[in-house]
Amino acid sequence: MACKNVKQMVITIFDQNHLKTDWYFDFDGQPFHDFLAGIISEMEPLGVVLSVVRNRDAIISISSYTDMLNVVKISSPQDGHSNQCVGHIIGKSQRCDIMDDISTAVRRVAFAPETIAPASEFRKVCHNCGCGC
Repeated sequence: MACKNVKQMVITIFDQNHLKTDWYFDFDGQPFHDFLAGIISEMEPLGVVLSVVRNRDAIISISSYTDMLNVVKISSPQDGHSNQCVGHIIGKSQRCDIMDDISTAVRRVAFAPETIAPASEFRKVCHNCGCGC
C-alpha cells in the first residue's frame, strides 16, 4: 500500500578536494550508487521521494571526517530544511561511516524534522537522543 502524502527530498553531493588520503570516500563508485538506489527504493513506499544531485561547482576541502559530512547536504523544502549538511543534522558521527550517517540524516529529516536545529541556531545541540535540546 503506497503512502498518499509524498515528501520530496534532495541529497546534494558537492565535489571534493582531498587534502589527506585517510579520509577519502568514492562518491562516484558503484558501492555508493548501490547505497543510494537502496535508500531511494526503501523510502519511496514510506512516502519519501529522494532525488540525488551532484554540485561539481562547489568544492569542499577534506582533511577530516567532519569535512566529509559537509560534502553531503539534504533538503526538504516542505519541512523548511534547505541544504543542511549531514553533520548539522546528526551531530557527531558514532561510527564514521558516511553511508550510515547519510541514512541516519535522511531518516531524521524525513520523519523527525522538528528535532533538527534551524541553520541559524547557534546553541550547542547534544545530539545524543535527537531531541534538539
